[in-house]
Amino acid sequence: MPRSKAGRQEAARITAALAAGGHAPEAFHAAVLRVLRRQDAALLNGVAGYRRHPQRREMAEPPVVWAEGGSRLLDYGGGDDGPAVLVVPSLVNRADVLDLLPEASCLRYLAAQGARVLLLDWGTPGEAERGFSLTDYVAGRLERALLAAADLTGGRLVLVGYCMGGLLALAVAQRRPKQLAALALWATPWDFWAEEEAAPRALATLLPALEPLLEATGTLPVDAIQTLFAGLDPFAIGEKYRAFARLDPTSPRARRFVALEDWLNDGVPLAAPVARECLAGWYGANTPMRGAWRIAGEAVTPARLALPAFLAIPSRDRIVPPAAALALAPLLPRAQVHRAAAGHVGMVAGSTADAALWTPFLAWRASLPI
Repeated sequence: MPRSKAGRQEAARITAALAAGGHAPEAFHAAVLRVLRRQDAALLNGVAGYRRHPQRREMAEPPVVWAEGGSRLLDYGGGDDGPAVLVVPSLVNRADVLDLLPEASCLRYLAAQGARVLLLDWGTPGEAERGFSLTDYVAGRLERALLAAADLTGGRLVLVGYCMGGLLALAVAQRRPKQLAALALWATPWDFWAEEEAAPRALATLLPALEPLLEATGTLPVDAIQTLFAGLDPFAIGEKYRAFARLDPTSPRARRFVALEDWLNDGVPLAAPVARECLAGWYGANTPMRGAWRIAGEAVTPARLALPAFLAIPSRDRIVPPAAALALAPLLPRAQVHRAAAGHVGMVAGSTADAALWTPFLAWRASLPI
């Protein structure tokens, strides 16, 4: 029986409605328990099936062509007459999602189609990176990686940023436009209050409670980050494992599910200064949209970028709401918007990623002036 007055009133209303319809409340209660038991059993079966699945990451790593601290520039090869592609992922997840499986690798697909592809793998924050701010990452490490990639390829680059990496790419593009031929932003947020203000600001209010962790470790730990993401859609975790329990464990879908879950569960902590900037600034004050987000003292202003831009907006994105990413379109003078029929992760690594993103991105790149 619910403890609150409102809960007891609702329980009484349901009981009265059942009685009026000729249904015994006890039978209804028993039926609900049976459904819940079936759902619990399916969830446990899904988790157990995931844990015992034989899928393991065994792909050979591409050559490292530049490194600094824990970060590396990986060369996926390829190469034609078009500009080389430098991909910048988020700081809070490993870059593996862009190179998930032999049959589900965005980067290897782009390279196989002829594009020279480089990836900045941020790595895990070490002693130096734990003190990094967003300025240190953008005006320091990313800028130096960009210059190294430009020297290596001998020409201007197409800079690609995915999710949080898109914000970093946008900021460095403003600082180094001469090294770039174009900018692509995949599921990149800009207006953090586009759909509602309350939820993002609520995230910022968690910062004081997180301070002991930030102070003790110098980072926002992986478990804390995963808890924040899980809070966006807490019921989705149970649903996906129940769905996995229904799959043939030898099927390609099951293999891809396990590879994605391994990636999600092998997260990266976030440097404490960056966590404070993101939670208090981006989410709490919507600094990018308000023109108040600064890198090395300079406001990041998309309208200043005259580069061709490709904005990939996943229509089923629950991490970056489409409206948050679409806010960039009117601000970038040469933006082309691509609506991808996928989710945030599915757009880059799902079974339909080829049609949703990879091929449209290559077509846009091919249209760029050489």
